[in-house]
Amino acid sequence: MISLASYVKEHSEAIEYDLLTKTGHELSEVGRGLSWSALDSFVKNTPPDGALMRELRPELYQWSTPAKTNALLADIYDMLAVINANLCAKGSGKRAKRPKPCPRPKGNTARKVGTAMPISDLHKKIFGR
Repeated sequence: MISLASYVKEHSEAIEYDLLTKTGHELSEVGRGLSWSALDSFVKNTPPDGALMRELRPELYQWSTPAKTNALLADIYDMLAVINANLCAKGSGKRAKRPKPCPRPKGNTARKVGTAMPISDLHKKIFGR
């Protein structure tokens, strides 16, 4: 089992950054204004959006960023708008008007929506029939 001191030494830069940004403490305060047990608790409960998590589990860290959350929410918004437009058009007998996608930041291209796939092709793709 690895000791807290050796773990902190191995990941000192990430822990120092998280500790400073999340609590206002520095590693140099351990043993004086910050107890070892408090540091142990902080490391064991490291926030998913912190530098330590980015170092240890980059794939998990990417899912916890506000940018990822915002992109997913914008995609959900766009899909719900398309579904709503299709439902509104269904009873009228008219073709659904494509809604405008949720605005994204510059440099982040919105997903391009292609033409609709026939349901028979979709079943083939999903179920292999």
